[in-house]
Amino acid sequence: MPTITCDPEAAADRLARAGVDLADGNTPHEKWRAERGEAVAVAYADKVVVQGARPTDLTMLLQDGADRAHVYFDGACRGNPGPAAVGWAIVSADGIVADGGQRIGETTNNRAEYEALIRALEAARDLGVDEIDVRGDSQLIVKQVRGEWNTNDPGLRERRVRVRALLEAFERWSLEHVPREINSRADTLANEALDG
Repeated sequence: MPTITCDPEAAADRLARAGVDLADGNTPHEKWRAERGEAVAVAYADKVVVQGARPTDLTMLLQDGADRAHVYFDGACRGNPGPAAVGWAIVSADGIVADGGQRIGETTNNRAEYEALIRALEAARDLGVDEIDVRGDSQLIVKQVRGEWNTNDPGLRERRVRVRALLEAFERWSLEHVPREINSRADTLANEALDG
């Protein structure tokens, strides 16, 4: 059960900015309570205690300095087009704070890569991350998003616009191509979702 030493009012403001609803505490000692996903946070005089099956649903939003993270993404496809899935992971100084993998139906590999990036960026935004370093093993996606390569595919152009809008909402971001070995967590999650 993580205990975060912090100013409860500042923590409440940070949660509210991230769209988390706060409620009154259950006892005179509790300043407020907040729930998100599988986590519940309870504020006291100088600390917040986080409980639940997935405390990281709230801890990222509460910790000082937890506003920076590395974001990894990958798409997987069997055939091109074919059945596809996405995988992503968000890593902070505390380790993996969120990740996911999901089937997305039939599509091309490049569209699956874009969908993985979109879901990873949405998850980082929802965690309240301000600064991100995004890493993926698709050179095409990285270069298109950075504006180094163009695309004639209207579906990819549309996804690139969505990605750029999500990136611009962060205070600072970078996007780099990395070898598959460095992107292994996202790759594994995408393939497990596709095979599962």
